[in-house]
Amino acid sequence: MSSDLLVDLHDDLGGDDSPSAALDQLKLVQDKQWPPDDPVSFSKSATDIKSLSEGSHLARDDPFYDIAKHQIVEVAGDDNFGRKVIVFSACRMPPHSQLDHHKLLMYLKQTLDKYVESDYTLIYFHHGMTSENKLSLSWLRDAYREFERKYKKNIKAFYIVHPTIFIRTVLIFFKPLISFKFGRKIHYVNYLSELEEIVKCDQLVIPSRVRAYDDKIRLNLKPSVVPGPISPPRSPPLPFQQFGVPLSVLRDRGADADGIPLVIRDTISFLQEQGLQTEGIFRRSANVSLVKNIQLKYNSGEEVNFFQIEDVHLAAVILKTFLRELPEPLLTFRLYNDVVNFQNVDSESQVVTIQNMLRSLPEENYATLRFLIQFLAQVSAESEANKMTNTNLAVVFGPNLLWGQDAAMTLSSIGPINNFTRTLLDLHEEVFA
Repeated sequence: MSSDLLVDLHDDLGGDDSPSAALDQLKLVQDKQWPPDDPVSFSKSATDIKSLSEGSHLARDDPFYDIAKHQIVEVAGDDNFGRKVIVFSACRMPPHSQLDHHKLLMYLKQTLDKYVESDYTLIYFHHGMTSENKLSLSWLRDAYREFERKYKKNIKAFYIVHPTIFIRTVLIFFKPLISFKFGRKIHYVNYLSELEEIVKCDQLVIPSRVRAYDDKIRLNLKPSVVPGPISPPRSPPLPFQQFGVPLSVLRDRGADADGIPLVIRDTISFLQEQGLQTEGIFRRSANVSLVKNIQLKYNSGEEVNFFQIEDVHLAAVILKTFLRELPEPLLTFRLYNDVVNFQNVDSESQVVTIQNMLRSLPEENYATLRFLIQFLAQVSAESEANKMTNTNLAVVFGPNLLWGQDAAMTLSSIGPINNFTRTLLDLHEEVFA
């Protein structure tokens, strides 16, 4: 099929392989019928139907409500390298007649607008795209044109999960249009378990159809090549381990008298002296091997001196990684519903409401939160230089301060969490008075 398709596409372009000619001449008839990617059809599960019926994170009068309600595009916190994760699920796209594809493109652009100033990762779940809901090549052409340099510059990786012959062929076809640098960011992921190296799958809202398909193809493999579980069990903590350990345990592993963990103190003390004027602090990712090396040193009980390393972005990523890897978020699971519903609290009551909420935190959580928020207020005070306002800091830190017990992040929850974080930063002097 792939060779016939390539000939067909090449003829549509008049045989010209140049990028400009490809963009100008690419015209694919809308009713072109592509074969389904998989002969087996999975109907939407009860889980999917429930999540869709719960509605959009947007108000009904929002111009993008009819797009957002399908949850095709989601934001899922940070990946293992401190980059925001944007998820696109093909199986949640309704048939062409029920979805305005141009509006979908504008909605995707609007969603990305909030994150493109930071490094980010895009994960695309391809399973579930059929001839009924498949995006046309002209849409892909328009998308590539629409997403100018600012969108492409900070995308650090684009993962295509469960790729098929169709999607591989499309990428071959688009090769003349894609820059070499962007092409190196595209990766195929054959099984969900492979995503664990990139992001904790528990924090992704993976459609049940995608999980079912992954189970199906794994069962068809020979036992010798079956990939590991999606979320492998955690190994027992090392005697000096700092990452992935409860704050209560860390009180005896280098925390100060108030219970503020060693990693938090080390990173913040360095950033206070060296990072407050750094433009885009907390928006950039760091070298993956360096991040893993620093984590290994901490977990082995070795001393880490950021003043010797002199890498602001590395220290910033280590701080976010520490928070993200806590077994329970700094704000605790107990406060999740209160935080998500905080947007309903009137402005006059916000300080008292936040104070009452934070009183339920364990001592070490409260002390660490206060220490962190007071530091972030210092960062925000230098926003003219570093471009990190309270709103920008909330977008970065909100998902690292709180997530649901099932760990999954959606736009419906991430908005209220970021809103609470911004308010906490705005009112920190009164809250912690």
